[in-house]
Amino acid sequence: MNLALRDIRHNKGRFILTCVGLGLLLMVVMGMGGIYRGLIFDATSILQATNADIWVVQKNTFGPFADDSRIPEDLQYNIRTVPGVMQAGPISFRNMQIDYHERKLRFHMVGYRWDSIGGPSRIIAGKPILRKHYELVADRKLGLKIGDVLHLGLHDYNIVGLTENMVSPTGDPVVYASLPDLQELLFQKNNEAIRNDRSRVARRLNALLDNHPDLSSDTQATVDDIVGNTHIVNAIIVRVNQGENAENIAHKISRWNHYTAMTHADQEEILTKYVIEKARRQLGLFRIILLVISTVIIALIIYTLTIDKLRELATLKLIGAQNRRIIGLIMQQSLAMGILGYCIGAILIYFTYDKFPRRVIIMQQDMGLLFLILIVICILASLQGVRTALRVDPAVVLGA
Repeated sequence: MNLALRDIRHNKGRFILTCVGLGLLLMVVMGMGGIYRGLIFDATSILQATNADIWVVQKNTFGPFADDSRIPEDLQYNIRTVPGVMQAGPISFRNMQIDYHERKLRFHMVGYRWDSIGGPSRIIAGKPILRKHYELVADRKLGLKIGDVLHLGLHDYNIVGLTENMVSPTGDPVVYASLPDLQELLFQKNNEAIRNDRSRVARRLNALLDNHPDLSSDTQATVDDIVGNTHIVNAIIVRVNQGENAENIAHKISRWNHYTAMTHADQEEILTKYVIEKARRQLGLFRIILLVISTVIIALIIYTLTIDKLRELATLKLIGAQNRRIIGLIMQQSLAMGILGYCIGAILIYFTYDKFPRRVIIMQQDMGLLFLILIVICILASLQGVRTALRVDPAVVLGA
């Protein structure tokens, strides 16, 4: 006969409730592991989609994701002349939130040259951006359809295509736009602000010309160029020729053009180790705390079940039951509790993970590792019960 199974049947209600509670705890642990994997995927989704070998950003910055970076758009032409460079294109980013049909839309805009690199890697519906102005490609997570119109800034923009699994490092859905459109949204000021800026810059230039008559007198053209210049981008992305070493080319770009050039691996390290570092540590800490709580719960229940059957254990000893049979009884109960709780948690997380606000990625290796950790936890949690059972005196039965 299996003593552990018979004892579980005797305390069926308590055992099942404990397994359900343990399963809920383990579901949260599994969910946190999936959220961590999702954080890494979200943080690098734009980086992977652009498929760039090198990112050129403002000197001494870690842009464009972890730091602010502003460089001139025409730098792309200088970079194209570097030996080994196959393609180079400008790219810019901006977070936006708008009111749309009585709901809030928050998204991350990516601006790129529609005839160059940097756009969506896959279109699941519609078409890519084929015009210089007023077309958008949105991630389907945003809930928009092809043909929908967004009013951004001073103009209306048409949704012409949909992509999938494209989010910013903060988890906001991505909307792709042509670079001129995004630059206008980033830098174009309203008419009153433009007039004020022109007036202020003109006064300073006129004062400079009064002191230096030999300088150019075309003040208005200079003012318009300063105030109206929107040809600024966050980064230049570069693809190198096959067989070329990206690190060597990045070093050339940094040395010749006085900008910071980072490889794909450098950007990935910045995103995964620094941008989401605090969130990663926090999730890891909560997972450890919940596993400790699970250990305590299993240990407490097993110890309580052991205390409740001390007389039965004394009887087993009196009739000659070996210690290994008693140890097996307690450890089997602990393992059964852990395995059943794990199964409940796994079923719950598989049916609910797609309902989480952030992306949750459940990986088989993570689930397998958690199962092994749980087995160790169950063994450790049963030790106090085993110790109590082995110390019981068979004379307790005779004394009764």
